[in-house]
Amino acid sequence: MRPIRAAGGSGMRNVGLLALTLVVATMSDALGQLGLPHLLGPDAVTKLNRKLAGRVEDFTHNHGSDRRVYSAALEQKRDLYAYTPPGYDGKTAFPFMMFLHGLAQDEKVFLEVVEHFDAAIRAGEMPPMVIVCPDGSVGDRPSLLHTGSFYINSKSGRFGDYVAEDVWDFAHTHFKLRPERDAHVICGASMGGFGAFNVGFKQREKYGNVVGIMPPLNLRYGDLEGRYFTEYDPANFALRPVGKRNEIVGEFYGLLFIRSRRMLDPLVGRNSDEPTKFVSRENPYEMLSSYRVKPGEFHLFIGYGRRDEFNIDAAVESFLDEAKRCEVNVDTLVLPEGRHNMATAVAMLPGVSQWLTKHVGAYAPEGYTPAGVPVGPRRRRYLLPLLRP
Repeated sequence: MRPIRAAGGSGMRNVGLLALTLVVATMSDALGQLGLPHLLGPDAVTKLNRKLAGRVEDFTHNHGSDRRVYSAALEQKRDLYAYTPPGYDGKTAFPFMMFLHGLAQDEKVFLEVVEHFDAAIRAGEMPPMVIVCPDGSVGDRPSLLHTGSFYINSKSGRFGDYVAEDVWDFAHTHFKLRPERDAHVICGASMGGFGAFNVGFKQREKYGNVVGIMPPLNLRYGDLEGRYFTEYDPANFALRPVGKRNEIVGEFYGLLFIRSRRMLDPLVGRNSDEPTKFVSRENPYEMLSSYRVKPGEFHLFIGYGRRDEFNIDAAVESFLDEAKRCEVNVDTLVLPEGRHNMATAVAMLPGVSQWLTKHVGAYAPEGYTPAGVPVGPRRRRYLLPLLRP
């Protein structure tokens, strides 16, 4: 995939106007689907819970009261939502999932996603589990300018310690959870999928199951000439340096480009001398070797689309080859027409639910039967790709 360059004159002005219109439309669509503003009312969680068989608990400052969770790692309060499945009574232990959101999102996206998890649990298609979704955004609100933390310790803060320690400790203090490692799942979409693999490999004593949906698992993917936007070919693959701040890493409609600096600057700063060294240390592709991931140590799942606007399909396929070389098994779900958007992510959730049933189902309470109110209608379909790498 090559970026399209416009010709000069009036043609360039027309293309520029079209691009600007497209950017505004796409960003507006993205903000709307983040749950703004229709999910920010003081009674939003109460209304949502009327639709669910389980229950969402509010530990945020989104609905009139400050219930945020203090993070020692970040030295500030942070928003978090938690979901308890139907039948949860605070006495019986349930499996646990940490769900990590994507770029240009925050914890509010969970209020959309949780309906799909709840419906699957209610239908017996997914094991019941307590799920928490922390805020992993860098700024005060999700933004393409602030970008995201990638859930690692960086110039923007100790987000890796925040997820691995503060959120983990909060969940295990406030909820009754199974203690077994294989009863614990870390799952994420896009940036959150990167975070799931990164944190999962680092916290191997806590998580036996790692799920990535559209995850950027090789941040140094490239061909032998150092180009990022190429189809994966094992004979034409090499890890590339990542110091080019204007390098295009995302392309929508041939008009809207996302550049490396939007991802990298908040993590390493604008003038870092060793960005490649930093990225190499956190890159899941390279962590397979550096963390000596063993065959059978994890249950791993990756879902991705072959038309991904961030070329994540090629990066994932390089990761899969490296995993195979390390004799590490990875289950995959590939959507031939899948893009980097919410529609693709939602289309993968039934496959994720089935996979979780296979690997976590045995840890549901003995004789568990879903109970609760009927599940409400699912939300609208998503049409435009969201800027969520």
